[in-house]
Amino acid sequence: MLETRHVCAAYGKHNVLSDVSVQFRPGRLTAIAGPNGCGKSSLLKAIMGFLPLSSGEILLDKTPISRSGRRTLARKIAYLPQDCFCPDYMTLGELIELAGYNRYGLIGGPSRRDRDLFRSVLEIVGLSDKAGLPVNKLSGGQRQRAWIAMVLAQDTDIILLDEPVNHLDMKYQFAILELVKDLTERRGKTVVAVLHDLNLTTTFADDAVLMRAGTCVTAGPVCETVTAPMIEQVFDIKTRLFPQDGRLICVPERTPAEARI
Repeated sequence: MLETRHVCAAYGKHNVLSDVSVQFRPGRLTAIAGPNGCGKSSLLKAIMGFLPLSSGEILLDKTPISRSGRRTLARKIAYLPQDCFCPDYMTLGELIELAGYNRYGLIGGPSRRDRDLFRSVLEIVGLSDKAGLPVNKLSGGQRQRAWIAMVLAQDTDIILLDEPVNHLDMKYQFAILELVKDLTERRGKTVVAVLHDLNLTTTFADDAVLMRAGTCVTAGPVCETVTAPMIEQVFDIKTRLFPQDGRLICVPERTPAEARI
């Protein structure tokens, strides 16, 4: 169980997280949603220790994460930030090998099990025939799947994804989120993903955390948290929700012409 308890954090004098307490249930996909600048990415950075806490604590299996070294934490939690870069010369295969550093170090090199894992994750993301290509020669959708593969190759039980489908077209958004959802359903992974699109949240997520101004407004199963009143409270927009094939479709209401500015 990964959880935050009364977490507060700031960039200098600017508070970005205020009293955030959330439990991320094992084996489920939790989406973090909210307006721009509400603290979604900051929450993931705080979990990883990249953003120091001013108060509160973050626990993994009831033990403060702050007690774990960087390498120990890398064996437990994989993190994919919004923007990822690698040298122009680095191939996809070399990128994937880097993900195993938490297990073998740079001197020892990957084991046979590691190499089997690397081949497996490339097959999972549909890039097994691209291992020899430079990462920067891949298409946008392929690169995003490559970063997902790197996270999988880290072989952790918990995966944090910051806007994993940002800037991708609809086809790749669904392909990647279907892959992520499969990680929870078939492989028992716990995935926490920052998502902007509420319809993607209601389609793929089991749980949702809705944030506003650095606070957690609500958290729990999607059917209980993504409601029209809650969306209006968090996003300042009226919506209608319609059930369709076992999920909710969120449709914003247009402002009448006479009420527009």
